[in-house]
This record gives sequence, C-alpha cells and structure tokens, in this order.
Amino acid sequence: MGQMMNQPMLISSIIQHADRHFGRKEIVSRRVEGDIHRYTYRDCHKRARQMANALGNLGVAMGDRVATLAWNGYRHLELYYAISGSGAVIHTINPRLHPEQIAYIANHAEDTYVFFDLTFLHLVETLAAQCRSVKGYIAMTERSNMPAVSTIPNLMCYEDLIEASSDRYEWPTFDENSASTLCYTSGTTGNPKGVLYSHRSTILHAYASSMPDALNMSGREVVLPVVPMFHVNAWGFPYSAPLTGAKLVLPGPALDGGSLYELIEQEGVTFSAGVPTVWLGLLEHAGRGKLTFSSFRRIVIGGAACPPAMMKTYRQQYGVELVHTWGMTEMSPLGTVCTLQSHHLVLPQDEQQAILEKQGHVVYGVDMKIVDDAGSELPWDGTIRGNLYVRGPWVAKSYFKAENGEVLQDGWFPTGDVATIDPEGYMQITDRSKDVIKSGGEWIGSIELENVALAHPAVRLAACIGVFHPKWDERPLLVIVKKPGADVSKDELINSYKGRVASWWTPDDVVFVDSLPVGATGKILKNEIRNQLRDYKLPTT
Repeated sequence: MGQMMNQPMLISSIIQHADRHFGRKEIVSRRVEGDIHRYTYRDCHKRARQMANALGNLGVAMGDRVATLAWNGYRHLELYYAISGSGAVIHTINPRLHPEQIAYIANHAEDTYVFFDLTFLHLVETLAAQCRSVKGYIAMTERSNMPAVSTIPNLMCYEDLIEASSDRYEWPTFDENSASTLCYTSGTTGNPKGVLYSHRSTILHAYASSMPDALNMSGREVVLPVVPMFHVNAWGFPYSAPLTGAKLVLPGPALDGGSLYELIEQEGVTFSAGVPTVWLGLLEHAGRGKLTFSSFRRIVIGGAACPPAMMKTYRQQYGVELVHTWGMTEMSPLGTVCTLQSHHLVLPQDEQQAILEKQGHVVYGVDMKIVDDAGSELPWDGTIRGNLYVRGPWVAKSYFKAENGEVLQDGWFPTGDVATIDPEGYMQITDRSKDVIKSGGEWIGSIELENVALAHPAVRLAACIGVFHPKWDERPLLVIVKKPGADVSKDELINSYKGRVASWWTPDDVVFVDSLPVGATGKILKNEIRNQLRDYKLPTT
C-alpha cells in the first residue's frame, strides 16, 4: 500500500480553499430585485458557515434533503456549501417544471426545508399544501422584502437566519462517498428520476472539468454561468470557479440578450456557458445594436447541438469561440468537450469547422462506446451510428431510491443518444434514440437536417421530426420558425438540401409555425411537436 495521506474529498474543502487562496476574488450577482450585489469568496465562506449553523439549529441532520427553488445568485451559492458541507444533501429543484412535477419531486426526495427566491413566492404558496415532509420554508431575501401576508406555513427569512448565527463553524469530516447533491432528470415521459451525487464524484468532476481541454478554468477567467444552478449544478461551475479562483458572475433571472450583454461588458466576462437558445438571443441583441464584445472570448454550449451557422457567426463577426460539450444529468454532467488537437491546426478552416461541430472527445474519467440494438460494440469510423454508452466515476450507477430497477448494462450507462465516433475518438450526437427517423429501415439524422435549415438566413429555429409514410414508415418533416420580417418558401428550404445531404434524407415537407415548445432546460420538445402534428399527412407525389 502507498503511504499517502487519506484525506477525504469533501465539497467544504473547495470553499475553504477559495477563502484561503482567492479570498479577495469577487462574486457578482444580479439579484431578483434587479440590483447588483458584490462580495468575495471570503465573504461567501463566512456566510456559508453561518448558514450551516442555522441549518443545525433547524434540526437538519446528516443526509437530510434540503431543497432550493432559486436562480443563480450569491445566496444560492452559499447554500451549495452550507448544506452539502454540513453533511446534508442539497436538492436543487427546477422551477420551470410543472407544479405537479415539483410536488412529486419534493415528496419523493422527502425534503425537510425549502429555500426559495421571491420570484417563486406564488409557486411555493401553491405547492406548500402538497409537500408532506417539508417542515419550513425560507425566503432568500432580507426582512424588508418579506411578504406581509402569506399562506406558506413556517415561513422564515434567510437574512434573519444568517444574522442570528455565528460564523464559528468547523466543517465536519465524513466519508467522501456520502451523498452531496440531488438533481432530478427533466424527463419528457413519466415522473422525473433522482440522480444522487457524492462528495467524491463532485470533486472529481470539478477537477476534470477545469482541465485545459475541458472547460479550461483558471484564475484568469471571469465566468458567467448562464446554465441555471437548478440544472445539473450549473454544469459544476459553482465548484470549478472557486476551485480555480475564477471571478464568478451570477446573472439571476435576467437571461435575455440585453441583460446578459450588459453583465458581460460591465464585469469583463471572458467565458460563459448555457444552452443554444440563450446564445441565439444574445446574438440577435448584438446584431440589432451593432454591438461588439470587449472581453468576451468563449462560450461553452451544451444541452442541445449548436447550429454550425451560429458558431461561424460568433467566431467570424465577434471573435467569440463556441465550444461544444455533451453530457447529461446522470453524468454530473460533463462527458465530452470539442477542442482541436495540435495536428488539427494545420487543416483548412472548413475541416477544422467539421471537427468543432462534433460533441468532442471524452474528458479523462469518462469512457464511451457505441453499440447496436443487440448490444454488440460498433467500430469508430465516424460513419456508423450506434447507441451511446458511458461509464466513469461521476456517472450514475442507479437512480435515487433504486427506481427503474437495474440501470447499467454490463457496467455501462445507456445514454439514450445515438452517435458516431470517429477514429480519433471524437463523438457526434446524431439523435436521441426516441427522436431518430427510420425511413425504409435506415436511420436519418434529424440534427443534421436541422442544421442545414438553420444555415438559411431566414430561419430562426428548426425542428425535424419523423411522420408516418405508407411506404417508408417514416419521412422527415421540417418545422420552422422564421426570423422576424424574413420570408422563405417551402420549396426554397427543401432545395437548400441539394448537395448537402443524401437525396433520400431530404425532408418531404415544411410546416411554418410561430414558436416551438421548449422544455424546462431550454431544449426543444420534439415529443410535443410530434403530438401536435400526429395527424399530419405528407403531400402525395
């Protein structure tokens, strides 16, 4: 056996490290009231210790679940450390879910307390009677903003708890495999499923995600996590930013293009992360105002494939690099990141672009493979599509309370994605298994068809679904939202596929709509589109 210290990897060690070594670094938050709040990692650590004492006074014990309904802000960050660091489990609830789903999640988790931003006051009033295990609710505000009248039982004020608690607190030491965080998948069918992370998995994920060919975190970055802290721990930024000493800018509820641009310029943001729909809004805002970026250099995109046309516009017009990542709630979430290697730098620009359009290479710690429907492993040739499986120390082995039975298949987690992997290990998602279009027994990649449509200057949003065909079983149908004031015909869009995809991949028809349904995490809900168009009849030829 080796003779190294056996020191457990605990989340509290991150905020202690940030206080000790990056104590003066700023955390800047846009509050729900609209104003800007500033303090430091040292201040955050002090208040997290006070809140840990407050939780103890409320009777929160090791392993208890404590829920949050909150935006990205400094109080939410304090709870990330106060709850997990004290040995309890922070349960971040997505407030964009349907209230019935939120009530189900709170009851399934057996939450003991719920912390909430005032934005969600009425939501909590609606939910309180349905949440059987919750002992009390804490409004994340100061006394002057507390509601004068409310039906919420045992309602408390966050700042009152802070002020009444000492900052003298020793973070406890316990097994690093203890649960730290609970996140529920936003599944489109059935009830959400809980994914229970450990201190060990969270620390390893923070380490790995900080590496240069991952998220490239450092003390030289000013990071704006647009991805919500209620969605897979904001992709780990609340841990990786203090771990590396990056300045942290938290946007609160204002995620429109204008508000984000203001924060980016005001705070000198260099790097951000979020789903493609957010960056479309920022791009449109910058375009309307003929704006430029003075510090902004990099965006990490996840949650859905980024349209190549958007990647090119950001790079060519604004000097901002868009980096593809891929992962899922069950992976904490990071699995792959797409960056170029040294031998790629001599390639022509179009060949580099083709690589960057993929979801990328695994981060060390994650392994992956593609298999056919019988479970046999498929070759990495960049062409053959298969069901994507993963494994690693921050990948779930089962769901909370062991629901859905055995999840792993021969030690691998089935992601539900369909992908190709090229000989250099670069993975590209071609579909979700439930979204794949099968025409005449052959697969058609809906994402590739959507990217062609999104390259058209008149198209704002695009979705491609399979619809019934009497001969081929399914054929692709494009559902398009046009840009304001733009116009394009069905024939023009269909003709744009010539020479870009195999002829039999070309969509059979186009439907123009005013909007597309978007889920709680910003993804376009193809299941709802399929339901809305379930009786659609393709034109006969």
